[in-house]
Amino acid sequence: MNTTTHIIEENNFELMFEMRYARVYANPEKGMLICELLADYVPIEDFKDIFNHIASIAEAGKFEKFIFDKRALRAFHQPSMEWYFLNWKNKMLELGITKHRKILPEEKWFEKMVMIAKDQIIQNNPDNIIHLLDIKYCNSIEEAILI
Repeated sequence: MNTTTHIIEENNFELMFEMRYARVYANPEKGMLICELLADYVPIEDFKDIFNHIASIAEAGKFEKFIFDKRALRAFHQPSMEWYFLNWKNKMLELGITKHRKILPEEKWFEKMVMIAKDQIIQNNPDNIIHLLDIKYCNSIEEAILI
């Protein structure tokens, strides 16, 4: 059993669904959802499908924290990030998810790409909701659950 699986089980998360590119877990008692990406690249239509499924789970419960484990990624896709940032996060805010924890791949270039893209999205979309969200970057699922 790998460390991620152990931490997820230890914290009573239930596997909600698994697709080719992701596993999604929920712990309604703790109000948390976890999305663990499984591939180095996720095509945008599959990405949207995964996150629309997560939205359905969020609609059916009372969640306040979303943990996004992107460590498997090796490709950065700007259109997916824009959709996630501008569309999906807005919907999650409406549903009460205000805490977002992100676990990035270890490659420093990936983190730089995320920050550059995030700044560009914020600059191009001044009405965005980022100031309403509690976003933190973490090194592990365990850390993301705790903070």
